[in-house]
Amino acid sequence: MKDFRDKIAVVTGGGTGMGRELARQLTAAGAQVAMCDVSVENMAETKRLCEAEAPAGVRVTTHRCDVADERQVLAFRDAVASEHATDHIELLFNNAGIGGGGSFVKDERADWDRTFGVCWFGVYYCTRAFLPMLIASKHSHVVNTSSVNGFWASLGPTIPHTAYSAAKFAVKGFSEALITDLKINAPHVKVAVVMPGHIGTSIVMNTAAVLGKPDALHMSATDVAAARDLIARRGIPVDTMSDDDIRTAMHQLAIAFRDNAPVTAAQAATIILDGVRTDRWRILVGEDAHALDRLVRESPETAYDQSFIDVLRAQGFFQLFD
Repeated sequence: MKDFRDKIAVVTGGGTGMGRELARQLTAAGAQVAMCDVSVENMAETKRLCEAEAPAGVRVTTHRCDVADERQVLAFRDAVASEHATDHIELLFNNAGIGGGGSFVKDERADWDRTFGVCWFGVYYCTRAFLPMLIASKHSHVVNTSSVNGFWASLGPTIPHTAYSAAKFAVKGFSEALITDLKINAPHVKVAVVMPGHIGTSIVMNTAAVLGKPDALHMSATDVAAARDLIARRGIPVDTMSDDDIRTAMHQLAIAFRDNAPVTAAQAATIILDGVRTDRWRILVGEDAHALDRLVRESPETAYDQSFIDVLRAQGFFQLFD
């Protein structure tokens, strides 16, 4: 699919980050876009940006949908069919995601389940819901966003990262299994799995809102204590830091994750769409993703040791987490 003009694309998590940039680049290329998100306000801004840059005749629709809720996903699908007057789509980007639920041992089960629900069941429910519309097209693609944490379940040896990693491993395995399934049963439908490294998005900020928690500057005393422990495990002295200092540090970390990333969300979207155009089923995004992919394959037994992080840092990666 080298040309997106007049194709109908569904993008989940279109309110910010890679979802927003996918929507912008797709509409600029002449595609019709239906996006969903849990934030109506963020989607409205994405729609404004799309319409300002898209050629005449391009349609953008927004739909509030929690992809972890299958009933909402089915309602989203029905709304897309109705508002775009179509029985088919050519592109499905399962992009929505949040963090949270880092520790299976210590964190609240609700946070763990919510993160796994968005990052895994969102992909599963949307693919289930939209598959008949993909099959109804002459040629179509489903593009599932996994992560480097879909093959490396870590943020380093001092930071548990279980819910997100488990979900992204599931997305990767599901996508790879679909290659054969689709080749046998629907050969005109292609699948790609996207594995980004550190991309400049607002996922850290958005996660708190989706989990129903205050932002970093307004964290509860319990969350401050957990953040203090997290910062200390990164080797940063916290004895002289007040609770407000901890809140500010976590807020600045979220901003740094977005603003100091080696790859912007727009650059990531370009890499993803180029991967679709060239029919690649495996799309690594960022030099850090390529480095991690190589190193995990070369030395899987050390992937969760400090020595592995030391090698990454010696090669210029993982600097934000120093």
